[in-house]
Parts: sequence; structure tokens; C-alpha cells
Amino acid sequence: MPMRDSNKPRVLILNQFYVPDVASTGHLLHELATDLVRRGFFVEVDTSRPCYGPRETWQPVELREWRDGVYVRRLITTRFSKDRLPGRILNFLTFMVPLTLRMLFLSRADTVHLYTTNPPFLGIIGALVSMVRRHRYVKLLHDAYPEMAVWVGTIRKRGVIERVWHLVNKLIYRRAEHTIVLCESAKRLVVSNYGIDPSRVHVIYNWADARELTAKPKSESNFARTHGLIEPFTVMYSGNLGLYYDFETLLGAAERLKNENFRLVLVGAGGRKTWIEEQIAKRGLKNTIVLPYQPFEKLPDSLTACDASLVTIAKGVEGISFPSKLYSSLAVGRPIIAISEERSELRELVDEHDVGMWFKVGDAQGLAEGIRALMSDPGMTQRKGRNARALFERDFTLEAAGEKYAKVLLAAAPPGTPAPVGQDDRQGVPAT
Repeated sequence: MPMRDSNKPRVLILNQFYVPDVASTGHLLHELATDLVRRGFFVEVDTSRPCYGPRETWQPVELREWRDGVYVRRLITTRFSKDRLPGRILNFLTFMVPLTLRMLFLSRADTVHLYTTNPPFLGIIGALVSMVRRHRYVKLLHDAYPEMAVWVGTIRKRGVIERVWHLVNKLIYRRAEHTIVLCESAKRLVVSNYGIDPSRVHVIYNWADARELTAKPKSESNFARTHGLIEPFTVMYSGNLGLYYDFETLLGAAERLKNENFRLVLVGAGGRKTWIEEQIAKRGLKNTIVLPYQPFEKLPDSLTACDASLVTIAKGVEGISFPSKLYSSLAVGRPIIAISEERSELRELVDEHDVGMWFKVGDAQGLAEGIRALMSDPGMTQRKGRNARALFERDFTLEAAGEKYAKVLLAAAPPGTPAPVGQDDRQGVPAT
């Protein structure tokens, strides 16, 4: 057990994934936790052993450890493939049940609990526990459920499960002290669906590490040299090859660029990886390669092994999820090739700040033409890349997000909570 520190505000982060797991949410929460420690908070994390990616990405970990000033407790859970629903459900249950018991009997009244949506219904623990004991919590919405489950087809729209899930969500959001969402469309969804006071719902964008991720030239990337990417114009997608992203448009553009000096590189794993590999073979896309997840410490090198970065949102996902890979792509100073529906925050960001090009889901021809434009105009490509890094440094650093998280967590803390070093009061919740 960690030593008690009564002179610091206490935060407990609850999420199924945490470093060294390959899940992006786990790395983001690790960075947030260490930033809060630097700001004077006492931070703990309840999580599971690595289980998000393929088995070869699992690293040995201690069940109890101090990591970068954060006390981490890992539950022993099943670790079946997340790409199969029965296995995913078992993983959820073996994480949720013991965590519920822990919160019910061992949670502390002087702690603010930060519940995420990994698993999707994790916040119900906070809502139920808060009904029988003092248990203050903030809800952090990464992916919106049941909307995502309906979109994927796991549950039926307007069916019994969806209606019950919405009732559960209403309890979770209404009992939360505050809610944090990742974009404005997600805030609109929460406020309209559950009748939450907009002043209690805060938009805090995700971030990337400004020190680790820099805008170095592609020619300096070992990853690019290893995979023959220095000379051809290379477009890269790095992240989850899952259901929520549009890969059909990418492959359609690659098919149109077969005979040109072009490479499409897809780095990662997920539910659509097998389909992608089948399509590459079927279409004879020798200009397209699929590579496994890269170790976290190698991302600063692999993410710079391209001339432009791909960020996609599948049709119907707007407001339900927002791609965190956007921020790492901005950080490495590459123009963003964005694919989404027409009414999209991603499109607005790319167009307003001139950090790349936007294309509608399904517009493979337009995407191919846009890539040709970048290939033929190095000056434009470099300008958009510089704009990307400048936008990142201004709006999407850990420091900018950490300050906002600290204010929301302090606003949710019990009366009498001491201010952390550098914080002189518990006021100043960020404007939304």
C-alpha cells in the first residue's frame, strides 16, 4: 500500500489499460498522471496487466509498483483477444467485478476518482458506490457508448439494451461531479442525451509529448531507411486498425497510385487488419505495406518515416469517438490527410489552420489527387507540416491539457482538500 500523504490532493485513475500496454489511452493516462504528480497531486492508478495488443506486445509487469511517481495497482484478469466479443466481455468482467469490490470497501472519501470508458461501462462503479458511501468522481469520456455499440452492430438501435444503457449512463453522468470530453461534438451528445448542465461538461483535447515527438526530417528516420521509405513519397497511418476508421478510401487511393512513386504504410493491429491484408493482396497493392505496432520508445522515429500522416474517422462516428493519433501526427510536423464526414471537427481543424487536406469518406479519387498535389509541391507540403507543429505547440501539449485537468479535478475534490504546489485555490474550472 502507498504511504499516506495528507498534504496533497489525491486522484485515483481507473482504466483497463496502462503503460507498458500498447493502448493509446494507457499512454495518455500515464502522461496525465505524471503531469499531475509534477503539479503536486498524489496519484494512483487501478488497471490490468497488458492485454490490449497482440500477445507479442505484452510486457512483464509488477502487480504493485511505483512508476514515475505514480502508484500503480494491476488486477489479474483474463487476457483474451479483444477482437472477439466473448473474450472481450470476459476481460471486462474479470476487471470490473474485483474493481467494484475494491471501490465499495476500500475507496477513500478524500480522493477524486477519474473513471474512463475503458471498459465502456466502467463509470457505473462510481455511480453505485457514491450511492452508499462518500465517493466523488469525474467521468472521462473517450468513446461514447451505447452509440458505438449500435454503430458497430453489436446491439440493436432503440432496442432494450440500448435503452437500459442510456438509463445507466444518465445515472453515471448525473452523479459525477464533472465530466470531461475530447471534442465539442461529444459535449453536445452528453448534454442533449442526459440533460447535464453544460457548465459541468468540459472539453479537454488530448495531446502528445512535445519533447519526445519532434519534426525531424524523414531522411533521419531509421524506420524509413529500414523499410525503403526515404525515396518514395510516403503516407502513414499509425495506430488501431479497427472498425471505427475508414480504410476503404485509403486503399482505393493506393490503387489509383499503383504506378507512381508512392508508398502507403499502415502500422498497427486491430479488427480490420486481416481484411486490409486481404484487400492488399486482392488489389495487387505492391505500394502498400502493413507493419506491426512499434514499441512506444520507437514511435518518435517511426512517426517521422513519412511525408504525410493519415487520420480517419469512419462514417457515423462523429461525436462518438475522436482519433487521438491526430496529436502525434501534428507533433511530428507532418501535413494531415484527414478523412471524415463533411460535418466534422477534424475537417474544421485541418481547414482552418492549414495543416493538411481533408477528404470525404469514400472519395478515393479525390484523395489520390490530393496526394499527387502534395507530391508535386514540396513547398506546400513543408508549409502545412510547419503549420501542424505550430498548432500542436499552441493547443495540444500535455502542459495545456494538464492544467485544465488539474482545475477540473480540484473543483471535484472534497471540501478542505489541500491545494497542490502552484495552486492557490480550487476555483477556475476551465471555460467550456
